[in-house]
Amino acid sequence: MTIYNLGSINADHFYHVSHLPAPGETLAASRFTTGLGGKGANQSVAAARAGSEVVHIGAVGKDGAWAIERLRKFGVKTEAIKTVDTPTGHAIICVDVEGENSIVLYSGANNAQLADGIVDTLKYAGASDFLLLQNETDKQIEAAKIAKRRGVKIIYSAAPFSVSKTKEMLPFISILMVNQIEFDQLSASLKADKFSIPVPELVVTKGSNGAEWICPETKTTIHVPAFKANAVDTTAAGDTFAGYFAAGLDQGMDTKEALKFGVAASAIKVTRHGTADAIPLNEEVMALLGK
Repeated sequence: MTIYNLGSINADHFYHVSHLPAPGETLAASRFTTGLGGKGANQSVAAARAGSEVVHIGAVGKDGAWAIERLRKFGVKTEAIKTVDTPTGHAIICVDVEGENSIVLYSGANNAQLADGIVDTLKYAGASDFLLLQNETDKQIEAAKIAKRRGVKIIYSAAPFSVSKTKEMLPFISILMVNQIEFDQLSASLKADKFSIPVPELVVTKGSNGAEWICPETKTTIHVPAFKANAVDTTAAGDTFAGYFAAGLDQGMDTKEALKFGVAASAIKVTRHGTADAIPLNEEVMALLGK
């Protein structure tokens, strides 16, 4: 079984500040670091660290060889990452003393995906595989259509959130993954409660309140509480959850076990500064789960 991920690849620039800057405010940073990021790259790293085989589909600029090498060192298969003429995407991330963040994102090569590369990679996918998608690349619909025809299970993280993009994706996805704010916005737009969202499965992440799985057809739910954590940086917590949750399903866990796997991983992540580099290893997560 394989997890395919059409996902963004970014250079993350972190600025540690006393508080998140207000409009018109100039603020001095106490510390600056850089690292690999992007919602797609983070989810690929999380799923690989969780123990699954991960094939990342994406694009970088000619300045992005370092990012491909970093993904490879994390255990992600990188043959489907293409080099294009557009610069590699990057993010400017401010992190305050409470661990909250604000992010400015430049899409760059993430919005220059090559359709032929997606087709060539997904032709090997089948019913035992998963496809992860987010909103930081183009060609999500094209990839989803190919995957659905091949019986691949599609997990869509609707972030950065867009009501219109999410509505467009709904007919293709197996599991919709949103945080509480995103769910509230989608629910209001569709005039639907959690049992009326038109998807087979829905996962709502709730930060310190854990995560909830919902099956609209059967009107059943599973809730998993969060682990207590001293948060210093919430960046990539949702991506860590998504990658570990997908890996749990890929490895045959039932839904509740996979939710716990993701919640535990994100609890460890928020205690560390950074994005991909701060995602925990499988053995750390298992230790927190007492296994």
